[in-house]
Amino acid sequence: MPISEDRLSLLALCKVPKVNWYLIAREAQRRDGLARLLSGELTEESPDAQLAAEAIREARHQLPEYRQRALTEVESGAQVGARLITVLDQDYPQTLRLIFNLPPFLFVRGAFAEADLRSVAVVGTREATEDGVKRSGRMARLLVEEGVTVVSGLARGIDTAAHWATLSAGGRTLAVIGTGIRRCYPAENRELAEHIARDGAIVSQFWPDAPGATYTFPRRNVTMSGIAQGTVVIEASKTSGAKMQARLALEHGKKVFLLKSLTESQEWARKYVATRSAIKVDDVADVVKQLNDPAKIHAANTRREQLEFQF
Repeated sequence: MPISEDRLSLLALCKVPKVNWYLIAREAQRRDGLARLLSGELTEESPDAQLAAEAIREARHQLPEYRQRALTEVESGAQVGARLITVLDQDYPQTLRLIFNLPPFLFVRGAFAEADLRSVAVVGTREATEDGVKRSGRMARLLVEEGVTVVSGLARGIDTAAHWATLSAGGRTLAVIGTGIRRCYPAENRELAEHIARDGAIVSQFWPDAPGATYTFPRRNVTMSGIAQGTVVIEASKTSGAKMQARLALEHGKKVFLLKSLTESQEWARKYVATRSAIKVDDVADVVKQLNDPAKIHAANTRREQLEFQF
């Protein structure tokens, strides 16, 4: 499928060293934002924006080369059936548009659906206990019964249990991964990934062949929080990536649900309920009643667009 010049230019900007990708995504959504970016003129005045503006101006003569590199990345993704979705596209997830640190592009195997606007991330530790795995599977199955899309990160433990339970119940699940779309981590979840690509979507915010790294999985958590209406933490220690996602979700203005069993075993979870507006839940009904109708998400994006176009 041919790629437009605008989309290719957006990807080329992501190839420029020292440019914050979240900044690119925010700027590109504004009126004439891409044109301003390409000329090294940004509306934001943060240190990141000043650094990016200078880097882009210095790299102008290299943009044709960066466009060619970007085209190669798109072709690489297409080899495994992944399509490119950017913030310039209408089918970019609306839930994700509402956060401040959204990725400028996604590579997707499978497809998004309108039903995914009513989604919840189910997350937890890779070193899950037997009870944690059971609770994850039960939460996922009950969410499916309520017509909710289950989002998780394809990791071992809680994530794997949530994905498999969703698929077994005939529901939709999205896997937001911490590597490029051509890779599968952990390797033993390759079969699971193929099932998800058929019945939901595998989502990556990285170049197709990017390996996992210390920074990629936290960024994955940012996107997983953004793409869902809320996050349910099943089982997680104070150093877990799932705890990080709970913090990110609160920063995004999303709902954070902590299982009662988690609040009974983890001090951080009790503090989040007491001081950070996280919600202790004992049943899936406690989660579902907090979800917004998709119409409210569409309305929020309309308001966002109106504000963005004022710049």
